[in-house]
Amino acid sequence: MQVDIVSDVMCPWCIVGYKQLEQALEMTGACAFIRWHPFELNPAMPAEGQNLTEHIAEKYGASAAQSAENRRRLVDLGHDLGFTFNFDADSRIVNTFAAHQLLDWAQEAHLQHPLKLALFDAHFTLGRDVSDHEVLAEVAGSVGLDRDAARAVLESGSHAAETRKRQEFWTSRGISGVPSMVFDERYLLTGAQGAETYARMLTKVLSEKHAA
Repeated sequence: MQVDIVSDVMCPWCIVGYKQLEQALEMTGACAFIRWHPFELNPAMPAEGQNLTEHIAEKYGASAAQSAENRRRLVDLGHDLGFTFNFDADSRIVNTFAAHQLLDWAQEAHLQHPLKLALFDAHFTLGRDVSDHEVLAEVAGSVGLDRDAARAVLESGSHAAETRKRQEFWTSRGISGVPSMVFDERYLLTGAQGAETYARMLTKVLSEKHAA
């Protein structure tokens, strides 16, 4: 089956949700083709980005203590799922439109999925600036894409219009938060729902396929 995941690289719950889905696939023995789709949590984010704690306080009204507690929760959850979150006082939110363009291009080479995971790792584990074109080209190279070609895609904006179109497709269908996962083009689950919930959905879709 196909699982479409509308996601932003800046969203920690997107990698949490994916890792939970990964567990569910192992639990059920199901096979799925994962297709990532663009969503910008902060489309107006300036090029220089913003300090994470300041951003969370400004956008959600969370205190520094609440923000720190949320980060501790994510670190623990990530550890249980086999993903490392590294947060510190200098952690930043950055603009992700360039990353989404690169992901759109990577789909043509069937390397979108490994690139998406590498971008999560670069941002959350390594603390790299995934709005920087040189960083993006390097990450692209790490999954087997041509670095010079990746750089050219970003500098030319060759995939900008198509990326915007894909963003608008999902927002026009009511997607306002991420992760949003669509199973077999029929069933939508929003947020990181947990391995058990995803396993039930996978089982439901598979049983319907077998009954058809």
